[in-house]
Amino acid sequence: MSLLPSLVSPADAAFLLPETRDQPMHVGSLQLFVPPPGSDLHDLSEIYETALATTEIAPLFRKRLTRGFGTLGQWAWEADEAIDLEHHVRHSSLPKPGRMRELLALCSRLHGTLLDRQRPLWEMHLIEGLEDGRFAVYTKIHHALLDGVSGLRLLERSLSTDPSVGDTPMPFAARPRGSRKAGGFDVGGLVSGGLHAALDVATLAPKAARLVEQGLRHEGAVLPGQAPRSILNVPISGSRRFAGDAWELDRLRTVSKQAGATINDVVLAMSSAALRDYLLGLDALPDSSLVAMTPVSLRKDDSAEGNAVGSILCSLGTHLTDPEERLLHIRDSTQRAKASLVGLSQLQITALSAGMMSPLVLNTYFGVPKLVPPPFNLIISNVPGPRHPLFWNGARLDGMYPLSIPTSGQALNITCTSYDQQLQFGLTGCRRTLPHLQSMLAGLDDGLKGLEKAFL
Repeated sequence: MSLLPSLVSPADAAFLLPETRDQPMHVGSLQLFVPPPGSDLHDLSEIYETALATTEIAPLFRKRLTRGFGTLGQWAWEADEAIDLEHHVRHSSLPKPGRMRELLALCSRLHGTLLDRQRPLWEMHLIEGLEDGRFAVYTKIHHALLDGVSGLRLLERSLSTDPSVGDTPMPFAARPRGSRKAGGFDVGGLVSGGLHAALDVATLAPKAARLVEQGLRHEGAVLPGQAPRSILNVPISGSRRFAGDAWELDRLRTVSKQAGATINDVVLAMSSAALRDYLLGLDALPDSSLVAMTPVSLRKDDSAEGNAVGSILCSLGTHLTDPEERLLHIRDSTQRAKASLVGLSQLQITALSAGMMSPLVLNTYFGVPKLVPPPFNLIISNVPGPRHPLFWNGARLDGMYPLSIPTSGQALNITCTSYDQQLQFGLTGCRRTLPHLQSMLAGLDDGLKGLEKAFL
């Protein structure tokens, strides 16, 4: 049944408006699978043929953009009734020797290309040829369709906890669900919703003033514009460089307990150590601390599409040499930032987050990162993932590494996700701006070792 056009929400539209050739706004995931015993490379061809034979496509994967008189000039989603799966699903093979280096290079190239707005905004690449016998799946989907939390929920629903299941549906295949009301263009709802939103945002001004006052009084608090200029905050190209690695989650959990911090604080401290070492190696470490924007999930339901995310700012303590002092500094900064959100509605948090991002919009449209101070130096995300092993047609998911979005004036994005007792980091950067990005993985490892030495 056809879906009526539905307006793109403001939160989702925020990822459509700034998109340019140099700034693709899709997120990605690199998944590594260990084939079941007795399988061979021909199985991937069979999976590819099965994918192309899928006839019932989930509504999320049929959504494409439209805009015209019927939507009052606003972006809206409509259903693609003749979706071309040969465009969306690709089968590739790595050049020999099929190392992780070749796989990461391929994903870097794929992640740097724009999605076609005339079609549903997603791609899935089946990749064989790894020398260790594993195969990979690289997927990318526009951030306007989902955020990190909903993306992981979608992945988990697409796989099985039972290795004996051999007919797992494709991630984009439709699944039986309860009846849902079709989305349509509701002018009355748009007006009443707009009035409610306006009233909600109008009450934000005194609360924002309170946040500024707290930021000026407390050393741990950070305000937009306090971040130092750095080589991370320059115009970027559309080419990407990607690096990824994983660490045992128990190691981070042990440090967090001893330090009275959260696991996310430990992630930020590892990232701080890696950034400090990397920038020192380039003689480009600012005198004052780098500032990270950390997304905060605002999702209140179990949906697997759309965006429900706010953000906080955290001082990374990169000016500090001692790992213990650096983690405690980060712990204090994140605690103050989270406390500042108490009492705010989801819409108010979203509005504050949009205000933090506004200098990036200026960078995108006017190319002024040298004139406008960076609101922060980079984005660091930590998205909880599945805690148990997952399987796809009997193949065990061995790892999944997130690829995210560098933006103009923000040349590096660090995203990590947990899976089956591991924390898996994905570093996505502008290829022209950040040479030897893979060396930052060693910095993450050294950072964790330094924390273990300090607290254990």
